[in-house]
Amino acid sequence: MSAELISELVALLGPARVLTKKEDLIPYGFDGTAALNQLPRAVVFPDNAAEVSALVKIARARRMPVVTRGSGTGLSGGSVPVENALVACLTGMNRIRELDTRNLTLRADAGVITQKIFETADAAGLFYPPDPGSMKISTIGGNVAENSGGLRGLKYGVTRDYVMGMEVVLADGSICWLGNKCVKDVAGYNLRDLFIGSEGTLGIVTQVLLKLLPKPAARQTLLATYASMDAAAETVSAIIAAKIIPCTLEFLDRKTVQCVEDYARVNLPLDSEAVLLIETDGHPSAVADEAQQIEQIARANGALTVRKARDAAEAAQLATARRSAFSALARRRPTTILEDVTVPRSELAKMIRAVQAIALKHSLDIAVFGHFGDGNLHPTILTDERNAAEMHRVELALKDIVDAALGLGGTITGEHGVGVAKKPFLKQQLGENSHALLKMIKQSLDPLGLLNPGKIFDFPVQENHTPKT
Repeated sequence: MSAELISELVALLGPARVLTKKEDLIPYGFDGTAALNQLPRAVVFPDNAAEVSALVKIARARRMPVVTRGSGTGLSGGSVPVENALVACLTGMNRIRELDTRNLTLRADAGVITQKIFETADAAGLFYPPDPGSMKISTIGGNVAENSGGLRGLKYGVTRDYVMGMEVVLADGSICWLGNKCVKDVAGYNLRDLFIGSEGTLGIVTQVLLKLLPKPAARQTLLATYASMDAAAETVSAIIAAKIIPCTLEFLDRKTVQCVEDYARVNLPLDSEAVLLIETDGHPSAVADEAQQIEQIARANGALTVRKARDAAEAAQLATARRSAFSALARRRPTTILEDVTVPRSELAKMIRAVQAIALKHSLDIAVFGHFGDGNLHPTILTDERNAAEMHRVELALKDIVDAALGLGGTITGEHGVGVAKKPFLKQQLGENSHALLKMIKQSLDPLGLLNPGKIFDFPVQENHTPKT
C-alpha cells in the first residue's frame, strides 16, 4: 500500500480507524463461510455516511475494490475480501436513531446488532420479527445486504418485508435516501428493493428504516418427535392445510438432535428420526386453539410424542436447542459447511432423502436441519478442509445437492445469499437472459466494478474505464 493512500485514509478517519498491519488484517480476511479467505489491503472503520462516501471516492480514484462488512457472520462468502481490497467495516455505525411508536418504525445505523433492534422494539411493546440464527452478533446492514431470513419466516417473512427505507452510498460516492414511512408509496421505480439482497455489489447501505409490529400477546411452543421423516413432513403439510400458519416450524434430523443434546443438554428425545419445533403466537385464545389443533394434527400423523412448553423458560430452552444446531454440529469435525437450499414444501421429504443418498454416494457426514415451514433446509457437511480428497468429494456433493434442489423446483439459496459459494450455480437457476439482466444492473450502478467484486457473478474491475464525475 502506498504511503500516500495511508496518509489519505488516516487524514480522513484518524490512525485508530485505519488498519494496515498483517496481524490486524487477518480477522477481516474471512467470514462465517468455511475454506474462504483473502487478506485485504486495508481495513477502515467509518462512522457515518459522509465518511463512507469519502472512502468510496478515494478508492474509486485508485480503482481499488471496496468490500463492506459488519460482524462477518455471512455463510456464502459475501464479505470475504478480494485481493487489494479496502474493507469498510461498519460496526462502529451502531446507533439507533429513532423509535417512532406512532408510525411503528425504527431507524438505525447499518452497524446496529440485530438483537439490539429486537430488544429496543420489545421494550416499547413492539416486535421486529426477522430472527436470523446469528442475530445476537450480526448487524442489520448485513441482514439487509443478504436479505436474511430466520425461524419466523413462515408467518412473518424475511428482512425485505420490514425495510421501509434506507440510506445508501453509491459507487460514485453520492448519498441517496430510498423509501419513507408511508405505508403506500408507488412513486417511481422501487429502488429500495433493488438494494435489499444485493450483497454490497450495487451500493453501501449505511442506515435503514424498519417496520415494526405490535408484540404478540401470547406464544405456545410445542416439540413433536417422529419415527420417520416422512411423517414429520406430512404433519407440516397438514398444519398448513388446516389454515394454521405457525410463526416457527423447524425440523431437526436424528444426527442434529444428538449433537444438540450433547452440546446444550435440553432433554431432547434421542430415539426419533425427526423432531419438529413448532411455535404459534397471537391473541391468547387463538394461540390456545391453534396449539390444540397442532397437537391433534401431529398425533394424527404419527407423532411419537408431543410436548408443550409449560412456561416461557421452557419455550426459550426449546428454541435454544434449534438455534444452537449449527454450533452443536460444528463440534463434530474441524470444518462445518452449512448449505442452504429451498424446495416447495411438498418436496421436503424427497429433498431430505436426496441429501441422505448424496451423503452415502460421497462417503460424507451430512446432518440436516432447517425451516420446514418455509421449505428451507440446511444440509450441513461435517468435514476437514485439510483433507484434500475429502474436500473434493464435498465439492461434488454440493453440486449434487444444488442439482437435486433445482430438480425439485427449488432455489440454490433461501437466506444465505449467493456470494462466492453459490456463484457457480446462479446461471443454472436463472437462465442466460435473467443472469445477463443482473449484470446489466450492475453495469449501470457500478460501471467500474469496484463494489464487492467477485460476488453473485464475475464482473471484473474496469481498469481503463473513465468514470463520470
